[in-house]
Amino acid sequence: MKRILLLFGVLSLMAFQANAQRRTSGGGSPGDYQTAIGVRVNPWTIGFTAKHFIKGPHAIEGIVSHYFGSGDRDVTNVTFTGLYEYTWNVFGKSEWNMYAGGGAHVGVWRDRYYDNGNKRYHSEAVVGLDGIFGVEYTFKNIPLNLSGDIKPFVNFNGGHDFFGEQLLGVSARYTFR
Repeated sequence: MKRILLLFGVLSLMAFQANAQRRTSGGGSPGDYQTAIGVRVNPWTIGFTAKHFIKGPHAIEGIVSHYFGSGDRDVTNVTFTGLYEYTWNVFGKSEWNMYAGGGAHVGVWRDRYYDNGNKRYHSEAVVGLDGIFGVEYTFKNIPLNLSGDIKPFVNFNGGHDFFGEQLLGVSARYTFR
């Protein structure tokens, strides 16, 4: 737990110490999109994502994802995640931005177990906290944003605390200026 708090602390410090590029609504440079919607994937999850800048470098992101259980059809989940993200410019190019933040999630897990040789199923609601740290690129001539991120999370209940297979993700989003 101390490592989790340290990770969130370092990411928060990096986000707030960074020199953020001021965003304008209506778009000036390619990185100045107002809203973006698309998909977020990794080999074990797929989901929909929507990101919206509320003011300056401050954004909110919502993710609805489905976990496939490493190919095991009996282990699945659906998770709803809400995140606050602080965004700043990197590499001296308006197309490149980094972001960091955190939020919370709620979801439903379905798991399989065996009781005296009989297959049984167990479903439970989970609630937890999420962190996120990533980099994104917004194309100049087409309304497309690509991002890669690290999104660790911890559940307050349930036995599914992942810092492994669901940790990394890539997103492709259609941008609205």
